[in-house]
Amino acid sequence: MSYWLLKSEPDVYSFDDLVAEGETLWTGVRNNAAALHMKAMRTGDEAFFYHSNIGKEIVALARISSAAAPDPTDETGRWVVVGVQPVRTLARRVTLAAMKAEPALAGFQLIRQSRLSVVPVRAEEWDFILRLAEG
Repeated sequence: MSYWLLKSEPDVYSFDDLVAEGETLWTGVRNNAAALHMKAMRTGDEAFFYHSNIGKEIVALARISSAAAPDPTDETGRWVVVGVQPVRTLARRVTLAAMKAEPALAGFQLIRQSRLSVVPVRAEEWDFILRLAEG
């Protein structure tokens, strides 16, 4: 299993929206590196759901429900989507500031490449962030 982080602006699409829908296609990713990450995702992989711009924090866990397929919102046929399902909200949100303050997360892709909307999460980072969320 692999781990990921998916960013979304909560005023556009929040974790609550995902819970209400039960599942969604992660559309609209238009960055080559992020698209490559999505192509590497497999059904059953887990992801942090990160609210960007407003909050700048990991708020929940999600699961990849379907592997990469053509993005139906892309007329060029170049970009992909994955299916995403909600798992659960975190007991304690983990802010970007809190993550930046942790030396153990210095190499975390969210910090190193902050503009990417989809980034991989190493197993040790995943476990560390979950411990922060349990407070």
